Amino acid sequence: MSSLSQKRIILGITGGIAAYKSAEIARRLQDQGAEVRVIMTDSAQEFIRPLTLQALTGKPVHTDLLDPKAEAAMGHIELARWADAILVAPATANFMAALNQGTANDLLTTVCLASSGKIIVAPAMNQAMWSQPASQENIECLKQRGIAILEPDNGIQACGDIGPGRLQQPEAIIEHMGSVFDSGILSGKQVVITAGPTREAIDPVRYISNHSSGKMGYALASAMLDAGASVTLISGPVSLQCPDRCELISVVSTDDMLAATAQAVTKADIFISAAAVADYRVTEVASQKIKKKSDKMSLNLSKTPDIVSILSKDNPKLFVVGFAAETDRVEAYARKKLEQKHLNAIIANDVSRNDIGFNSDDNEALWIDANNCKALSKKSKTQLAREIAVLIANEINH
Repeated sequence: MSSLSQKRIILGITGGIAAYKSAEIARRLQDQGAEVRVIMTDSAQEFIRPLTLQALTGKPVHTDLLDPKAEAAMGHIELARWADAILVAPATANFMAALNQGTANDLLTTVCLASSGKIIVAPAMNQAMWSQPASQENIECLKQRGIAILEPDNGIQACGDIGPGRLQQPEAIIEHMGSVFDSGILSGKQVVITAGPTREAIDPVRYISNHSSGKMGYALASAMLDAGASVTLISGPVSLQCPDRCELISVVSTDDMLAATAQAVTKADIFISAAAVADYRVTEVASQKIKKKSDKMSLNLSKTPDIVSILSKDNPKLFVVGFAAETDRVEAYARKKLEQKHLNAIIANDVSRNDIGFNSDDNEALWIDANNCKALSKKSKTQLAREIAVLIANEINH
């Protein structure tokens, strides 16, 4: 699996002859496992038709800032939140000037301005335009703001001029995109992550569990790998693909998860307890299927082991991050867990909301440690996981 697998990328296309290469870029991004959505400016549509990109991506192409139909499906703010990265290829001199000035007079510049994801710009223009002081000043300002510039190649241009200004070849752009998410901020660290639900048997065909999809834990595994860490993912039953380069240990019950995690963390630097562990289990599991005999049935339940509390106590040198899924008084309950379980940090979210948390692709949370409470705004779980990786790296590397 490549480093672009399951990444959400907006491909922005502006008006230049090099727009014909954008179709190849879209195809190659998808070959690497990325999910691609396309935004085209009005001038880009003069060089390549939206239908071409729609056929390649299988998704409608976004073209208008104020399109009521598009806004109903995925508005420009939702589109900005959706993206892990925005790649503009080709990017004209006019687009870079607008991006530098922070204007938002079309869909592409608006989404760039609203996005918290990474922005990568691949310029293509006449060599004289590229060399102009105004263009170079715009480029330097964009670089200072953390926007990556894939500087154009030298060569013969469509107008017959020779010099810098040609869009980089698609394979070179894709190679760069593969490195965009590799920060190395946790290089050399060993990370153990638990994810998904646990299941506690009632009888051979029934169990107690919860609605956890495992998406947050799996996103964290990818983010930690991108940060350079070695990752062991201990997962309850989910229907997700394990990230490449990640050691996966599949478990079912809380006892299974505790045993596997206790062994894994002995060699770890960081433990992230993202699993939604069942709080209770049946005291006595029936050996045969329980028959439906009456209108009511009672079950005797007992507490399951508190995995994160046990392991934080047994491994005092381990940096431990817990999760708190709450429905009310989110910060107060989370801070109580932080103290009681002797955690370094806890990530709390409100699972009473249907737009974040369990089964959702998005999340919004609080990062709480002994001294701080930082709000992590609503974004994709992939983006949130990368933000959490940075917060952890800041704590253990300072």
